[in-house]
Amino acid sequence: MAKLYSALIILSLIWGTSFLFIKLLVEPIGAWGVVFGRCLFGTMILILIIAIRREWKGFKRLPIKMIILVSFLNNAIPWFLIALSETRITSSYASLINATTPIWTIMIGFLFFHNKLKKFQWIGIVLGFAGIVLLSGVNMENIKEQSIIGLFTMIGATICYGFSTHLSKKYLSSVSITMTSASTLLVATFISFIMVLLTDQSIFIKIVEPTVFFGLIGLGVFGSGIAYLLYYYCIQRGSPEFASLVTYLVPISAMLWGALILNERIHLTMIIGFMLILAGVYVSSNKKKERSSEMSKTA
Repeated sequence: MAKLYSALIILSLIWGTSFLFIKLLVEPIGAWGVVFGRCLFGTMILILIIAIRREWKGFKRLPIKMIILVSFLNNAIPWFLIALSETRITSSYASLINATTPIWTIMIGFLFFHNKLKKFQWIGIVLGFAGIVLLSGVNMENIKEQSIIGLFTMIGATICYGFSTHLSKKYLSSVSITMTSASTLLVATFISFIMVLLTDQSIFIKIVEPTVFFGLIGLGVFGSGIAYLLYYYCIQRGSPEFASLVTYLVPISAMLWGALILNERIHLTMIIGFMLILAGVYVSSNKKKERSSEMSKTA
């Protein structure tokens, strides 16, 4: 569990900058440009890792149909919806909605994958989401100011994530983590490339501009390539629900990056929200406690 929690925390630190990069990139290159750029740069770093390890044979044994489906649901569609949402809503509000991913993951597991719901999972979800709300300082007036379109496109992205994590756990657990990450990103690169051709081909020129280029390195190499190695590790070694809990930690990472880079102040409510989120992550993933409780009831 120590390795799983470490991977989850590192992943949150990387993804804590993603919403910022998306916000900066979506205006010059558009939503599909963001998807194509982050997929391309992410694929490049993972192909380099595969080349160093000489794992090329892994591409021959891939379940192609499932790789394509997961590429749509975990990369192409949700990343487009997130980028589109950030043209209508703030990045902080987008990260808050993204934190509902564990809720959708649990519900989708229950409705479509015959997963049983544990009471500690629900308690953890409630604790974590309460921490997110407290941390972000969201109130009804702020919510009213946001775009309904931005709200529903962001929710659509979280639902896609919920399905993709369960599909990855069920059908891709036998595939190596590196190969799963690289193959899904590679397919998503082709998907987004086609969409860029159909929408705005000037994106190919804008990508080489210094600001856009370095932004895509941060979002693609780290936020997509390296991050997805950690993400699929959390799914395969943990569970879809455990991996989805990273969305609770991402706003904490965003807060820490703001304090370190932008000298933003950290208030008491932020610390309380931080503690609630950590408690939610721990309770939701602590299945041993749930099992021991059930055993004592049957004893």
